[in-house]
Amino acid sequence: MFKGMSGLGDMAKMMKQAQDMQGKMAQMQEDMQNIMVEGQSGAGLVKATATAKGELKALDIDPSIFNGDDKEVVEDLILAAIKDAQQKANDRAAEEMQKMTEGLGLPPGMNLPF
Repeated sequence: MFKGMSGLGDMAKMMKQAQDMQGKMAQMQEDMQNIMVEGQSGAGLVKATATAKGELKALDIDPSIFNGDDKEVVEDLILAAIKDAQQKANDRAAEEMQKMTEGLGLPPGMNLPF
C-alpha cells in the first residue's frame, strides 16, 4: 500500500545532508577569514600576508631594497609577493573545500560551490 512512499526517507536524508553541508560551508567561509597564508618574492625580501579568502592583511618589505634607483624593481617585487599570497590563498581554499567534501561521495573533480 505504501510502496511509492519508500523514497521519502531518502529525500529526508538528502535534505538533512544538504542542511549539514550548508552549515559546514558557512563555517568554512568564516574559518577562511582566520587562515593566513604568506606569499614571498625576492628571496623573502618582500612578504605579503593574506587570508585564505585572498584578502591582503599585511605587507613586509625588507628595508635593504629601498634605493631610489630601484623603484620599479621594488614595485615588481611587491606585486609578485601579493600574487604569490593570492595563489596560496586559492590553493588553501581548495584544500579546505576538498577536506569538507571528502565524505559526500561526489565524483572526482567535482568542485563546490558550483
